[in-house]
Amino acid sequence: MRQDFYDVVVVGGGLVGACTALGLQQQGRRVALVDPGLPDFAALEQGWDARIYAISPGNRRFLESLGAWPDDSRIGVVECMDVHGDRGGRLGFAASDVGAPALAYIVENRWLLAALWRRLREQPLAVFETPALALRRDAREARLSLEDGTELHSQLLVGADGASSWVRTQAAIGVNVKPYAQSAVVANFSCERGHDNTARQWFLGDGILAWLPMPGNCISIVWSSPSPGDLLALDGEALCERVAAAGGAALGRLHLLAPASAFPLRLLRPDALVSGRLALAGDAGHTVHPLAGQGVNLGFQDAATLTALLAAGGDAGDWMRLRRYERSRREAIVTMQTACDGLYTLFNRQDLPGLAWLRNAGLSLTDRLPGLKRQFARHAIGY
Repeated sequence: MRQDFYDVVVVGGGLVGACTALGLQQQGRRVALVDPGLPDFAALEQGWDARIYAISPGNRRFLESLGAWPDDSRIGVVECMDVHGDRGGRLGFAASDVGAPALAYIVENRWLLAALWRRLREQPLAVFETPALALRRDAREARLSLEDGTELHSQLLVGADGASSWVRTQAAIGVNVKPYAQSAVVANFSCERGHDNTARQWFLGDGILAWLPMPGNCISIVWSSPSPGDLLALDGEALCERVAAAGGAALGRLHLLAPASAFPLRLLRPDALVSGRLALAGDAGHTVHPLAGQGVNLGFQDAATLTALLAAGGDAGDWMRLRRYERSRREAIVTMQTACDGLYTLFNRQDLPGLAWLRNAGLSLTDRLPGLKRQFARHAIGY
């Protein structure tokens, strides 16, 4: 049996796993990354990717510090937000309210992943594309057995392998899952009129639709819908008409750039972010409703926090250090999950008399309070 020894083994080569491995490798740690499903990275920057992320300015700085920020030619800039309630309520706020250049940057998943892996390939990083079979831990180390007979020994194992995390299951960390009665339908469109770097969102009563600005006269949509099959069954022209009508034809006629796709939505709360010699990051440790676009931002902050805590050297899996990681992330995660879940519930309840008036009045009242609007802007950019 081949045995390899590392400071940290990261399981999961997606966005959060890749930037965690990159950050630790650049600190001089001995790092291995395990993912049996890595894509053809040479093909990532081809065509459009409907899976997009609204990256906060703070996380852009973190990715830039790793040398892993994509070419700006494929990145949209959100300077303003325009939010519509389901009964006439409206709220708008802007980055200029707090003197910032942007509220967020809209980045395609594949292009961001390609930028991260381009940097990873430049590092002396061990990459294993073999499935893991077993995980064992004791007070001194974590041991990961791979299908090819390799056994990886490490001070710390990081599970960044997604919402259905194998690592979390192997570590016997319990999880509370709340399925939402919605799936997120995503697609990209070109528009008849310019979007003015404005992100638009509509609470529709039975779902939530967001139009996010991309370069040129293009947008990416995220439609949290209880009937995703109805949208996916439409041909391209009919889908364009349906999306344009739902947004009040705010940008004129739309043209579909690539087929739409969908993924189910759920709220995931594990019992813990850490266990002996093990830490969870990204969707393995939490998921949120995408209405605020903060899921991947939480994951990047997991990576930034963990790498900062390990920067001092020493035992990467020290229990007190892992507990500091969990405590430092808990408040931000719980706050975001609670806020997004509360908004989802508030705008999807149709059975309580007066609730629709209350939520729309709340939006409009907030729009008339500059101090509160500045708070929304600061929250959007991570201040």
